[in-house]
Amino acid sequence: MSDTLVQVSLVQQHDYRFEIQFGGAIPVLTGDEPAPLGTGLGPSPVQLLSAAVGNCLSDSLLFALRKFKQAPEPMRCDITSQVGRNPEGRLRVLAMTAQLTLGVPAASLQHLDRVLEQFEAFCTVTQSVGQGIPITIEISDSAGQRLK
Repeated sequence: MSDTLVQVSLVQQHDYRFEIQFGGAIPVLTGDEPAPLGTGLGPSPVQLLSAAVGNCLSDSLLFALRKFKQAPEPMRCDITSQVGRNPEGRLRVLAMTAQLTLGVPAASLQHLDRVLEQFEAFCTVTQSVGQGIPITIEISDSAGQRLK
């Protein structure tokens, strides 16, 4: 399997606000730190990291279910990232919790147990970030039944 390179460019606009360029036809995104450092005109780096984890988990779960021709839409993922100080007193993301919600009742999905056992292992971002930050994953169906 060959490696893939992903390139993103950041160009400073003002203080802590950066234009994030992904290339091609992908729209430019503005990233910014919240006050007092920045002006909060875009997501912060912690929010972008949280979004990357949540997006990858959602994609992985959706892909796994669709392999079995299941339709869990509309899905939702809420990420909570705990930011605090490490033993050296530096701010770090200490832990993350991802809450995924299926858009349908669990009973309407075939092979759900098998999917829930396996889908996380295929999530590139979560498996990478999780090597340094503990990530808890919770899954519920549309009726609020806790599945994981």
